[in-house]
Amino acid sequence: MKALVTRLDSFGDVLLTGPAVRAVAARADTVTLLCGPRGAPAARLLPGVDDILVWDAPWVGLDAPPVGRGEVEQLIDAIDADTALILTSFHQSPLPTALLLRLAGVAHIAADSEDYPGSLLDVRHHRAPHVHEAEAMLDLAEAAGFPSPDDGRLRVLPPPRTTGLTGPEPYLVLHPGASVPARAWGPDRSAGAVRELAAAGHRIVVTGGPHERDLTAHVAGEHGLDLGGRTGAAELAGVLAGADAVVTGNTAPAHLAAAVGTPVVSLFAPVVPAERWRPYGVPYVLLGDQHAPCADSRARECPVPGHPCLDTVTAHDVVAAVEKLVAEVGAVGRQR
Repeated sequence: MKALVTRLDSFGDVLLTGPAVRAVAARADTVTLLCGPRGAPAARLLPGVDDILVWDAPWVGLDAPPVGRGEVEQLIDAIDADTALILTSFHQSPLPTALLLRLAGVAHIAADSEDYPGSLLDVRHHRAPHVHEAEAMLDLAEAAGFPSPDDGRLRVLPPPRTTGLTGPEPYLVLHPGASVPARAWGPDRSAGAVRELAAAGHRIVVTGGPHERDLTAHVAGEHGLDLGGRTGAAELAGVLAGADAVVTGNTAPAHLAAAVGTPVVSLFAPVVPAERWRPYGVPYVLLGDQHAPCADSRARECPVPGHPCLDTVTAHDVVAAVEKLVAEVGAVGRQR
C-alpha cells in the first residue's frame, strides 16, 4: 500500500504530524509526505517518511501564490498513492486538497471535516474538542485504520552532535524570535532573561534564523553564545537536544525541543489556545497571561497596546521556571 500524508503549512505544524506519520508508516509499504515549502525542512526530519512532495498551495499562508493550472496539473501527475491522510488544523478545510487527490486517482481519503465533503472523503472524521493538535491528527490516523504503534510522542531522526557549535554541556537555549510577531517576547526582555540566567550560573545559547541575526546578537549580548543564522533544521535539533531546557515562544523550536525530549519554558501568547499548541509530551512551564484580551484571536500583530499577555512576564519568572524544570527533570530523569 502506498500512502500519502499531507500537511501544507509551517515547520512546527509538520513536526506535530510526526506521531500520525509513524502510525501510517507502521502499516503502509511507503509513505510520501506532501507539504509546503515552509514545512519541508521539518518533513526531512520525521521518521517514517520515504519521500517528500513540496507544493506551495494557493489556499495556505498569507503569502500564498496565485492559482495556476499548470502547477496544479503538475502536482496531480506527481501523486502516486492508494490512500491518503489529510492533516489540517481545526480552522482549516481539507476539501481543496481532497479534490486534488481525487483527481490524482487516490482511492481512499480521510480527513477531519466539519464541511459536507460529498464524494471527496471516504472517512469524514470529527475531531474531539480541546485536544492537542498532535493528538487530533493521531486520532484521525486511527479512524482511518492506522493505530499508533508507539507512545505517540513527537520525534525526529537522530540529530547531529553540535558541541562544535555550542561547546560542552550543560547549557540552556533561549530562542527569542517567532514567525508571528504577536507570539514573540520583547527583545529587551529576552536580553534581560539571558543576563539573569547567566547571573544564576547558567550558560546560555541563543538561537535564531538567518534573518534574525540582529535580534540574536542583541539578546545574547555579552552573557550568551550567539548562534543566530548558524543552524539549519537538523543542527538546531542537535543544539536543542543538548540543552537542559529551552526558553521560547509558541513557535517551531518549542515543538522541535519537544521532539528531541528537551523541557520547555513556553512564553505562550494566547492568540491561539495553549491546549492545542503547547509543548507536547515533555515537561513544560507555561508563562504568559492566558486570559488576556487577545485570547483566541489568532492575531498576527498584537491587538492590545503594551502586549500585556507576554510583557507581564519578567526575567525573574523565566529563571524560576527554568530552575523548576531542571530540578523536576533531574529528579525523574530525562526522556529521550
